[in-house]
Amino acid sequence: MGRGSLGKLMGGEEKASKDTDTFNIFGPFHLTSIDWNNQYHRTSVASSLVNGVYTLEGDRLEEREGSEALAKPWWEFFHFTLLETLIDDDSSIYGAIFEYELYHLYQNTPHVKVPRYVIAFRGTVLKGKTWKFDLKLDLKCIFNTLHQGGRSMYAINVIRRMVDKHNHSAIWLAGHSLGAALVLLAGKTMKISGFLLESYIFNPPISSIPLEQLPGGDIIKGLFQITKSVVKATVAMALTDLQVPKDDPKTASWIPYLYVNPADPICAGYIDYFRHKTFMSEIGASHIERIGARKSVRSLLVGRRGKLSPSDLSSEPLHLLPSADMTVNKNKPTKSTTAHGLHQWWERDSTLRENWESCCIRPYHEGKLEQLTIQ
Repeated sequence: MGRGSLGKLMGGEEKASKDTDTFNIFGPFHLTSIDWNNQYHRTSVASSLVNGVYTLEGDRLEEREGSEALAKPWWEFFHFTLLETLIDDDSSIYGAIFEYELYHLYQNTPHVKVPRYVIAFRGTVLKGKTWKFDLKLDLKCIFNTLHQGGRSMYAINVIRRMVDKHNHSAIWLAGHSLGAALVLLAGKTMKISGFLLESYIFNPPISSIPLEQLPGGDIIKGLFQITKSVVKATVAMALTDLQVPKDDPKTASWIPYLYVNPADPICAGYIDYFRHKTFMSEIGASHIERIGARKSVRSLLVGRRGKLSPSDLSSEPLHLLPSADMTVNKNKPTKSTTAHGLHQWWERDSTLRENWESCCIRPYHEGKLEQLTIQ
């Protein structure tokens, strides 16, 4: 899905949709000065640039040009320039490369995280003809075949081109929903070559049952997760010559910023995944968890043969992350702030931001994970 509710994206509330595209109404215009050492500031800038990509596509679909176009303030307010738009076969704009105009002021301050370039990707847009291409990619996310899509291969080739030309530490990635899945794929692919790109991943989709949405206590949910892991691991080892995988140290050293909402069924599964991963590590069953996580029930039922990746893109399940800095927004959704909405991540009300919980997930050298506690 995309940044807002289904009704708005389907065009049912045209005025509301236009308001969400208007930076002076909907954006983080309160951040008149950016402290790059402040994670909330970095989060707000990254999510605003992603919203800028949504609005670029909105301008195209609504034929807003010149003074009527609404996209520019989403990056110009933070002193970014639009270098390039990424366009799919249906002419839709799904990504953009932005350059930070003030980067030169920070070249002698290595202790400050500052991007020179940010490559941002939007999520699903259910308007015009764009929705057909986007929904096809949503299905690829569900079946873990996003690496086989033309959009994915082109986007990652663009990222590689930027890394070849510039210092990779000054290149950031950002994406929401479907765009977040693209960033996960790109980050995993680039780390294979040793490039660990700073990544801001908002409401990424995960192909699992969202236990956060189900009734029942933590014990019932935990037992369900354990049973699922054991069954999948047992079947996988019985049907294949599967070796017990180990967390790739390169993957573990890539630490993306993950943003999820427990009320969002699209991304809430990440909370379950990390909580379960931590618990299995604590009881000494990491090997079972790792095997089970790499095999979906769907893939086991279909059989052991599958399509090979047509490229050198990462083909492992997108949600497999040994390390992450995860922010959980525990505020209850409202009519104006949906659980899957991108705008929640530049929340202007500091009182509401107090209900954001930060979780640092890191593997120990013996394969154990640090404690993850989400109430």
